[in-house]
Amino acid sequence: MDFSSLHHLKLYPLHSVRTSMMAAEMMAQDHDYDHEGDMSVITKTKPKTKKPSMYQVLLLNDDYTPMEFVIYILERFFNKSKEEATTIMLHVHKKGVGVCGVFPYEIAESKVSQVMDFCLKNEQPLQCILEKA
Repeated sequence: MDFSSLHHLKLYPLHSVRTSMMAAEMMAQDHDYDHEGDMSVITKTKPKTKKPSMYQVLLLNDDYTPMEFVIYILERFFNKSKEEATTIMLHVHKKGVGVCGVFPYEIAESKVSQVMDFCLKNEQPLQCILEKA
């Protein structure tokens, strides 16, 4: 076969031809062409995710549960520092109720359940509830 007649053609490296073909395919996938060959852009909308409802986990004061036990509960189940736990415990003691934390429903429910189980096992009457924030 005689290739001398092809001397006027410009040669491109194979990888750039493949890249151009892939780019053309991607552009064709991202756009729709109507029956007359005009291009129209398809817009994609992101679904809006709704933020979960938040719930407060509350401790209720009683006359029997030792203050040290309440502090331990706050440190263990709510990851509070000794200082934070003491402040919350004193608030519960003086005001009758205190917020341990604010969480999505499933987490708040789990925290309440863990605290109540722990209180029952340790024969303490401390009450823990959740309330919509």
